[in-house]
Amino acid sequence: MGVPTSEHVIFIPVVLLIGIVIGWVLGGNAARQKIAEKAKRARE
Repeated sequence: MGVPTSEHVIFIPVVLLIGIVIGWVLGGNAARQKIAEKAKRARE
């Protein structure tokens, strides 16, 4: 078991950041849809 290569040091954090961004976007969309649904029900 040696020292991780520079590819690991760069690649893993980049993949984690991409996953966080995708989750943030999808979660934000879901939250906005839920709020819009609640507002629509409240108007009815």
